[in-house]
Amino acid sequence: MDRPDLRETNVFKGFLRLSSEIGSDILKTQGAGGNTSIKDDGVMWVKASGTWLAKAEAEDIMVPVVVDRLVSALRDGDPRAEKSTDFIVSELNSSGLRPSIETSFHAALENPVVAHYHCVNAIALAVLENRDIELAHRMRTVADLTWVTIPYRRPGTPLAREIEKAAASRPDVLILFNHGIIVCGDTLEEVADRIERVTKALAQGTRETISPDLATLDAIAEGSGFHPARDHDSHAVALSEVNRAIALGGSLYPDHVIFLGTEIGVLQDGQSAADFQAALHNEGRDVPKMLIVPDKGVLLSSSLTAGGEVMARCLAEVVGRIPSESNVVYLSESDEYELMNWEAEQYRQALDRESARQTA
Repeated sequence: MDRPDLRETNVFKGFLRLSSEIGSDILKTQGAGGNTSIKDDGVMWVKASGTWLAKAEAEDIMVPVVVDRLVSALRDGDPRAEKSTDFIVSELNSSGLRPSIETSFHAALENPVVAHYHCVNAIALAVLENRDIELAHRMRTVADLTWVTIPYRRPGTPLAREIEKAAASRPDVLILFNHGIIVCGDTLEEVADRIERVTKALAQGTRETISPDLATLDAIAEGSGFHPARDHDSHAVALSEVNRAIALGGSLYPDHVIFLGTEIGVLQDGQSAADFQAALHNEGRDVPKMLIVPDKGVLLSSSLTAGGEVMARCLAEVVGRIPSESNVVYLSESDEYELMNWEAEQYRQALDRESARQTA
């Protein structure tokens, strides 16, 4: 049976444009994070795993899957729902890529258009102990929209099963604890409007910090496998005592764990990055990918790709929005272990490294 091909339609071009806009906003999407989908006549086009939404109009990054079979697999506990590769419409899959690790929840949501992204304002609120109160207060300004919260679950089928429970009520917005946000709608225009309104409702300012000391950071990094963060705003993590305390308290959301690991190093006064590396090597310990130099700035491992480096900016944006003296809910050690040892995320990291080699 031939399946419909949306790719030459204006609707699909609009879908790619919306995807690119979401992916190009650092406050919404960082690197390969986030994913979008559009359904038509039983087929759902969804972002491919490991690709960047920002490149949606320039590259072939959307993968077609059969919706009803995938939803049935999810409901039946069929392990094939995890990767979703068995539900690809092969004759339309010109990219040859596999669908997003979150394809199953896109299928579970009944709306024709779904946008999931890692909004830093949403994350900063969704990691708070009193997040239900804080979110309810802000979402009052968009009272015509229905919204629900989803407890933290590992991305993939565990998260999809939680979302599937809420799907029948067709919520307009789903806020995922320690993860991000989903905005749904019947049309591209409706989703774009809802994104704009919800973004405004959740917006909050960042904590003021001092400026990074790039000259000192260069000196501290000399002779090591580290360099000062290239993105100026990424340094904010190190430039406020409150920001440092929140960042060092634990892992806040999945992509930080995947791309930066579970530990952040802190250099002592007068300590060089090379000395820090040597000390950890002598102890047989792994060297963190991100180092904080208090009141100076952030050093990042030279092994990080662009996808990894942008996660430092995401962390700065999130911790800078968490109010001082707030109680924060971090991912557990088991949550971290689950993410670090998950094949789907190892695949996404491999694509990130391959992309870096191709653009070098």
